[in-house]
Formats: sequence, C-alpha cells, structure tokens
Amino acid sequence: MTSHSFNQSFLSVTLTQGSTDSLRKGSIETTFHIEEKQIVEELNPGERARILRKLDWHLLPFVSLLYMLSFLDRANIGNAKVAGMSKDLHLIGLKYNIAAAVFFILYSFAEVPSNIALKLFRPSRWIPVIMIAWGLVMTLMCLVDSFRSLVVARLFLGLTEAGLFPGVTYYISLWYPRSEQSKRIAIFFSAATVAGAFGGLLAYGIEHMEGVGGLHGWQWIFLLEGTATLLVACISFFCMHDYPETAKFLTETERAYVIDMLKQDANDLATHYHIRFVLQAMKDYKTYIQVLIYMGLLVPVYAIALFTPTIINELGYSATHAQLLSVPPFIAGCITTILVGVYSDKYKIRGPFIIGGAFVSIVGYILLYCGGRAGMSYAGTCLAAIGVYPTIAVDLAWAGSNAGGDLKRGVVIAMVIGLGNLGGICSSFIYIDPPNFHMGHGTIIGFLSLSILLSLFAMWDYSRLNKKKEAQCQAEGLTDSRRNEFKDMGDASPLFRYAI
Repeated sequence: MTSHSFNQSFLSVTLTQGSTDSLRKGSIETTFHIEEKQIVEELNPGERARILRKLDWHLLPFVSLLYMLSFLDRANIGNAKVAGMSKDLHLIGLKYNIAAAVFFILYSFAEVPSNIALKLFRPSRWIPVIMIAWGLVMTLMCLVDSFRSLVVARLFLGLTEAGLFPGVTYYISLWYPRSEQSKRIAIFFSAATVAGAFGGLLAYGIEHMEGVGGLHGWQWIFLLEGTATLLVACISFFCMHDYPETAKFLTETERAYVIDMLKQDANDLATHYHIRFVLQAMKDYKTYIQVLIYMGLLVPVYAIALFTPTIINELGYSATHAQLLSVPPFIAGCITTILVGVYSDKYKIRGPFIIGGAFVSIVGYILLYCGGRAGMSYAGTCLAAIGVYPTIAVDLAWAGSNAGGDLKRGVVIAMVIGLGNLGGICSSFIYIDPPNFHMGHGTIIGFLSLSILLSLFAMWDYSRLNKKKEAQCQAEGLTDSRRNEFKDMGDASPLFRYAI
C-alpha cells in the first residue's frame, strides 16, 4: 500500500467519524481501532524509516546535549584537579578520592524516585527543573574554598543530577520500539565521550584564565560549565517534547503509526501508574543481574572519566599536555559507541556485544598494568575506552527492553543506573598507587570479568525463559489475540519475549 493511499484511507475514517451522525459512537471507535491496527502492517519500510528519522532529528540532538553537559559537570573535577585544585584546597591523601566518591551516594538513591516523578509529571517540565538545580550547584562550585565545602557541593551535585541519565534513557524507551533503542541510547550516551574530549579541550583553554576576576583557572572551569548548563536548561523548557501522543512535529498519520508501533512492540502491556509495577521491578532477580553487569562496566567508565588526565600526567607528560592527550581516547570511544549501537540493533542482540567490548577493554587494562613505556600505556588507555564505552548503551537497551510495561521499565532502568552507579564510589578509591596504578587497573580487570560472566548467564537465562514461554503458548494455544488478558503481568506475560 502506498503512502498516498494510506493517507486517503486514514482520512476517510476521520471524515466518516465526523459526518455520519447516524452511527453509534461505539461503531465509530471500532472502525477507527481496526484502521489504526492496520497502520503498522500497511506502512511500507521506507515510510517507517522516514518516521523514525523524523523522531531522531527532533529528539536525539537535544537530549544528547543535555547528557553531554551532565557528564561534563560531574567529571570536570578530574580536569580541575590537574589544573591546580588539589594544591589550592590542600587535597592531600584520599581527600580528592572522597570528594569524587560522595557524588554517587545521593545520585544512586535518587534515581528511582526521579523516574517515577518523570512518569507522573511531564518530561518537558521535570528534566529542565533538575537541570536548573544542578546547573546552579555547578556554577556555585566556583566558590568552594576548602575540602569540606567541596564535599558538600559534590553531594548536592549528585542529588540534582540523579534524574537526567535514567530519565532520558526511559524517555527514549517511550518513543522507540525495543529493536530500535540501542543505537539511539548509543548516540545519546556517546555525548559522555564527547564530554570527556570536550572537557579536556575546555580545561586546556580555561586554565589560561588563571587570576582573571580573582579566580583560579579551576574555579573558572566550574563557573563557565555551570553557566552553560543553566542557559541550556532554560531553553529546554521550550524544546523538549513529552510523548508521541502530544508531539506537534508529527502529523496525525505519523502519530497514529508511532503509537500503534509502540503498542504492538509492548504487547499492549500496562502503561498506567500502579505500585504493583514498581514492586514487580524490585522483586525480579533479573533486575539485579543487570545491576551487577552494569556496575562491572561502569567502574571503568568512571575511572576513565575521573583519572585519565592523572594517569597520562603520571606517564611523564605535563599537566597541560595531559589535558590535551586525554581527548583522543574519548573521541575513539564516541565513534565505537555509535557503531556498536547501530550493529546491536541491526542484529537484534545485546549480550555478545557487551562481552566483546568488555574483552577489548580488558586487553587495554592489561597493557596499562604491564606497561613500562608511555606509548604502550597510552595505547592501553585508548583500548580501554574503545572497549567499555559502547557496552553501556547496549546494556541499558538490554535491561530496558527486557522489562515489560512502561512503569516497570522506568523503575528497572533507574535501579540499574542508580545501584550500578555505586560502582563510581569504587572507581574513586582504586587509583591511589601512582605511577603504575596496579591496584586500579587490576580491580577494573576483575569488574569487567564479572560483567562478562554475568552476561553469559543472562543470555542463557533469557533463552531458557523464552523457550519455556513458547512451550506454554503452544500447549495452551495462546496467541496475540489474547494480549489483554496478560497486560498487567509485565514481562512475565507468556506472550513477551526477551532480547538475547
């Protein structure tokens, strides 16, 4: 069926509804429902791709910008340290590590409440509000003058930033079917690698503002990056779209297609709020498997963000050159993140890409652990980033797509990100034995190995559950026509299939 005839068909239903007074309301709704159910089947692949591209252009650039600012603001403490903050605030011993770690305490526990709030309120209001909150904290961090004030500021930065990453990951799942989410989350998460690269370049330039306005160069890093967040937060009130049902950039035909595509992908599972869906997420053992996989991947991600300038500095490079040399690993990580996300969606598999990426990162950390020459150690740093960064987006797509129902998915994503981010506390305390950092590199190899083993287990378990459901459907004659009977069961529905 062509796009032209499809539009005519859709319009004829609309006109019939508006002009035939003799028909009862129930008949009209039934006619419309039948026509709407045929949309996904009748729309040709070219039209589907065009609509998805339209979603991409209206959603992904802006949310990627938001996350880039978020990651830039949480990780710039690493650049500030090299720029002189440690000396000015007398961060001796483990004081810097403590300041880096406290961020994750409130950050981890505020994510589930934030995603529930995102479901109850509009994304275009909730996300800009939390952006303004963390932008203010970031901007005011330029005033810290002691270790104590730095710790307090980092605590509040963690609290206010908590809702952004799980919120946007959940937000993406409300717009795209499961098979299309990995590359979108990859594009969105690649902003973290851009932030790492951009942060090094910014820090290099801002360091030269030492003494301007009576502030040190590292204070200007906090001030300028926080101000940028505040400006974008104000703009986001007007640029964010809430849901497909209310998207003004979609035509009626496109809107009906997206809504029905999502319904079919979700097997018509529940979309409303109820506490039982929260409990489904919290009682599901598969949630905690994904938490541990994510934690094993996130420890190296934060270690790279927080300590790459320091590691390069210890290889014998000056502080200024360390800032610049921290850029290439992040750029390489950005490219591979997008590529892996695209191919993960193309082949509709998740676990093997996580295992492969973690293995590449382990090779990089072995080079760092054994490295005696600066060149080999720097190559190890690049491999570590190339391997681990792509796994984050794939794992979040995996966890989200295997949680059935809107609210359970939101809670699972928040739990995976929130509890997994406790690994950031570990990341903050393992790089304490310069110049070789054997403890840090060895610990990360262990965490990556844990993620590989648990990913293998998850793949086996999801495959086992799928076979069990297929056998149940065959034995009981269950088909898609009975989807409404299982709408409150989430992914426990016999009609739901897990991604491998």
